[in-house]
Amino acid sequence: MSEPRYDTFEMEAAPGMTVLSALFKIQEEFDDSLAFRYSCRGAVCGSCAMLINKVPRLACRTQLMPLLAGEQEISLSGYPAIGGPVSWDPKEDVLVEPLPHLPVICDLVVDMTRFFAFYRDIDPVFSPLDPDPEKERLMDPSDVRELELYTNCILCGACFAACPVDAKNPRFSGPAALASLYRFCIDPREGRRIERLKTADTPDGWWGCEFHANCRQVCPRGVPPIVAIGQARQEIKKQRKEGEEM
Repeated sequence: MSEPRYDTFEMEAAPGMTVLSALFKIQEEFDDSLAFRYSCRGAVCGSCAMLINKVPRLACRTQLMPLLAGEQEISLSGYPAIGGPVSWDPKEDVLVEPLPHLPVICDLVVDMTRFFAFYRDIDPVFSPLDPDPEKERLMDPSDVRELELYTNCILCGACFAACPVDAKNPRFSGPAALASLYRFCIDPREGRRIERLKTADTPDGWWGCEFHANCRQVCPRGVPPIVAIGQARQEIKKQRKEGEEM
């Protein structure tokens, strides 16, 4: 495998131009071998997540001009982003790198195997509490709103890449998997709520989080894994206390 390197491409940033658009322009005009992932181009699929100015973002959603104007600055806590001898001026340049914490396959394409392995481990399949009813299952609107916070996850991996714990602990489940697990823990239609909560009652699950809150800052869909993890911990403590009092 060749040593990583940084290449520089110069172009004018036009109004509305996204990082993804710029990458297409680089492919078409400068280097047709440049590799990166994309699909929907509308912040729905999550494929184009990458490190942009040292922050995990979606390339299709990140516009160049606001970025250069300093309007999209995000300060991350305890974040060991990709290193390397690279100098850049955020007022003049846009630095694009592959997501950290994951092996690089080529250019901006990373191997997401580890990320999706944690997601599969939570068994993200609905297990109904009751047999299928003749009509739809009715839910309280407040329950629906809370569930939607976590069902909005597009599995882009931005939170995983921004997590300082994932950087140092390869066994930590990560924000996306834990937020998705919590979605099942709070679903009143789910038949394995307590079992699912206990699934991550480990040092590498709910208790591995250090509450840096980077995950919430970088999520393009507003999913708050840190809230899910905090509430899961409180519920576990409550169940333990009730068990001791019995």
